[in-house]
Amino acid sequence: MNNYQFKVAKVKGEFVWHSHKETDETFLVIDGELTIEFRDSKVKLLKGEMYVVPKGIEHKPLAKEECHIMLIEPKNIINTGDLSSDLTAENDIWI
Repeated sequence: MNNYQFKVAKVKGEFVWHSHKETDETFLVIDGELTIEFRDSKVKLLKGEMYVVPKGIEHKPLAKEECHIMLIEPKNIINTGDLSSDLTAENDIWI
């Protein structure tokens, strides 16, 4: 939609600290529980809850148990921001 993508994912464990300089990132929990850590605080999201991480804010999502989420972000955004790691996903993959 308007060069935005709605990405569905299953997550478990800790992700990497990262930020997106050019865009906000929206997390919607479809099932499970997701925590988004910031350097000075954290937000806990339950099924049906949504949170928007403002652009440029460093964050680290984590889920103790498998969690189903939807991410809403512009097309071509790298999931790990400027950081390259083994968790960096290939972009624009249709399943």
